[in-house]
Amino acid sequence: MEQRRVGDSGLRVSRLGLGTMTWGRDVSAEDARGLLDAFCTAGGTLVDTAAAYAAGEAERMIGRLIGDVVRREDLVIATKAGFVIRDGSRIVDTSRRALLRDLEGSLRRLGTDHVDLWQVHAWGPAPLEETLSALDYAVQSGRARYVGLSNFVGWQTAQAATWQRAVPGRAAIASAQTEYSLLARRAEVEVLPAIRALGLGFFPWSPLGRGVLTGKYRQALPRGSRGASAHFGWFVEPYLETRSRAVVEAVAKAAAGLDLTPLQVALLWVRDAPGVTAPLLGARTAAQLAPALEAEEQRLPAEIATALDDVSGGAMAARRSPSS
Repeated sequence: MEQRRVGDSGLRVSRLGLGTMTWGRDVSAEDARGLLDAFCTAGGTLVDTAAAYAAGEAERMIGRLIGDVVRREDLVIATKAGFVIRDGSRIVDTSRRALLRDLEGSLRRLGTDHVDLWQVHAWGPAPLEETLSALDYAVQSGRARYVGLSNFVGWQTAQAATWQRAVPGRAAIASAQTEYSLLARRAEVEVLPAIRALGLGFFPWSPLGRGVLTGKYRQALPRGSRGASAHFGWFVEPYLETRSRAVVEAVAKAAAGLDLTPLQVALLWVRDAPGVTAPLLGARTAAQLAPALEAEEQRLPAEIATALDDVSGGAMAARRSPSS
């Protein structure tokens, strides 16, 4: 699998990442093993997780597979901190104490002395300089090689990255992560311009529109799907509305003409969009992951990519800019 540089940093990752949000809940230990094995066999290196995923179980599952399915040195482990469970509710706590406590827990569960990319999971109530001081400590202490941001909007991304650049010795922000797909193009308004201006890498999550762009919801709500589940139905429901149908049908039509699957068309559109480093795939089984891996040598014709731009929200300024 092709490797890409993460922005202007020295970090390199596979151009597809393996997301683990459902590990420990919808993904069994056996399926996790199959996913990681298939991903690494195809040349994948980037595995994205978080302290909050299944209350740490996703990280434990990865830790148990390291050294068995894959060597630690062959993985780029990205994890996140800042979501905590308090009094039975999940809240954002980006204080230095909470972040560093999350980091120590992540290292213990993963069975490693460092992570390759440590990210603040969301913008939080703590003073920004306090949050960022935790990132500095993580890098200075060798617990993290690089640091990044997750789910920050454009101005938050710019403020954090600029703060870190203001004084020599601070840990530079290497990357940002937010939702981006043919059904969620808001990142193009402010986040992606900020990322390009600041030289950051970009990891889109839910590049398949929370599964809707695969076409499996075109006729009904399949039993056993994420959209039909009690704990993820709310996550999929916004993209089952009428306004999404035209985009899904356009993807299906393009797929038929190109002899690809809708999943592959939707993924290729994101993977090769200007500014994207590596989309994060949340497959639940190796069989679900296979079509994405099989599309490694494929690329959408420029006219198809542009047509999908038009039907999903309008022309993409960065695609048409000579400097993009």
